[in-house]
Amino acid sequence: MTHQATATTGRQPAAGRSSVTQSSGAHSSAKPTSTTRTLLKEDGGIIRRTTLPSGLRVITEQVPGQRSATIGVWVGVGSRDESPALHGCSHFLEHLLFKGTPERSALEISIALDAVGGEFNAFTAKEYTCFHARVLDEDLPLAVDVLGDMITSSLITDDDVDAERDVILDEIAMHDDDPDDVAHNLFSALAWGDSPLGRPIAGTAASIGSMTRDQIRRFYKRHYRPERMVVSVAGNVDHAKVVRLARAAFSRRDFLAGTAEPVAKHQTSTPRKVGTGIAEATRQFEQVNVVLGVQGLTRSDPRRFALGVLNAALGGGTSSRLFQEVREKRGLAYSVFSVASQHVDAGLVGVSVGCLPNKLGQVLDVVRAELAKIAQDGIDTEELTRGKGQLKGGLVLGLEDSASRMTRLGKSELVDDELLSIDEVLARIDGVTLDDVRLLAGELFSQPEILAVVGPR
Repeated sequence: MTHQATATTGRQPAAGRSSVTQSSGAHSSAKPTSTTRTLLKEDGGIIRRTTLPSGLRVITEQVPGQRSATIGVWVGVGSRDESPALHGCSHFLEHLLFKGTPERSALEISIALDAVGGEFNAFTAKEYTCFHARVLDEDLPLAVDVLGDMITSSLITDDDVDAERDVILDEIAMHDDDPDDVAHNLFSALAWGDSPLGRPIAGTAASIGSMTRDQIRRFYKRHYRPERMVVSVAGNVDHAKVVRLARAAFSRRDFLAGTAEPVAKHQTSTPRKVGTGIAEATRQFEQVNVVLGVQGLTRSDPRRFALGVLNAALGGGTSSRLFQEVREKRGLAYSVFSVASQHVDAGLVGVSVGCLPNKLGQVLDVVRAELAKIAQDGIDTEELTRGKGQLKGGLVLGLEDSASRMTRLGKSELVDDELLSIDEVLARIDGVTLDDVRLLAGELFSQPEILAVVGPR
């Protein structure tokens, strides 16, 4: 099904954050247009933001020359907001919101956007859930209405819960059959322990099997509130029209009634410490999959741009040190790359490798040697230039479609304190020096390691 959700693992590098400190907006009875702020004007486009009296935020980027529009509804709840009894509830709920409302059946929800050639999906992460649709600009009112209907008025029936439970159990089994997923889940569990950050986003067979409709509905009512949501739209759009559409679509069942309540945020003053050591799991896979890493940076750490350059030089492409040393020169593995995951109050940096069981010792020796070398000496001028170019090119080319721009706006508004312009992001990448990378590498890779190993005995 095109709307089937994929639980993200947090292994992908964070998208470039896009600057200007966010104004709080008005939480009063004023007309919604009175809360509009023009945040940025760049690349011929204009970014505007409105906060409705309920706390629902609407942020748009008008991109001249495009005939499409992408909308994302970002909800400030993810797997780290779940108690042990509700492990996997955010992802379960994400699935259920596609199952029908008083106005539309599940089939009618699918037909509505299929009929106009729209792309429609959702995903759950550790700190947020996102529902998104990409359509022709003329069909944006339909997309806003369908998403608003789903998110405010889902029925969540007993039959739907039972049917979707089996779908999610099948999805969990699929992840358990993927060596890379198993290794990264084991790595997270070792790093964060028995905490929400350390648990798989989709839950476990036990937690999903025992979850009830009443538990899910209470979770839905508690977390799916307007003050915890951002409607982000990019493309050929008019901001005032989008605000009107959002206000109408999210007014079902008095969803926007009342005044906004403060939203508790995860603490960011002290980065969360990680567990270290070795964790192993036996699976009868053909390969051994390894993730070796250390504590990283939080999402707001000013050194994140230096980390991006470091990650590119270490294992971000075919010219990176790890790819050249592990695969090209020695032929020890087919896949090897470095990753950096960042959360509001936590982060990890690691190396992921899949190799034949009899190559594991050699692979770990080479990886550890490269980490020690880069921690001591940093990178050279050519690697610095190449790493900056990789980051800048990936950022700018990725923003050529409305979906990437929507994501940049939505994530920045929901989880960050500022919205950086593209030019400012590029300037901060350009400002990274060899000393910045060397000092950061020395600090990161002098820490105790976290090692997860999954494969046959």
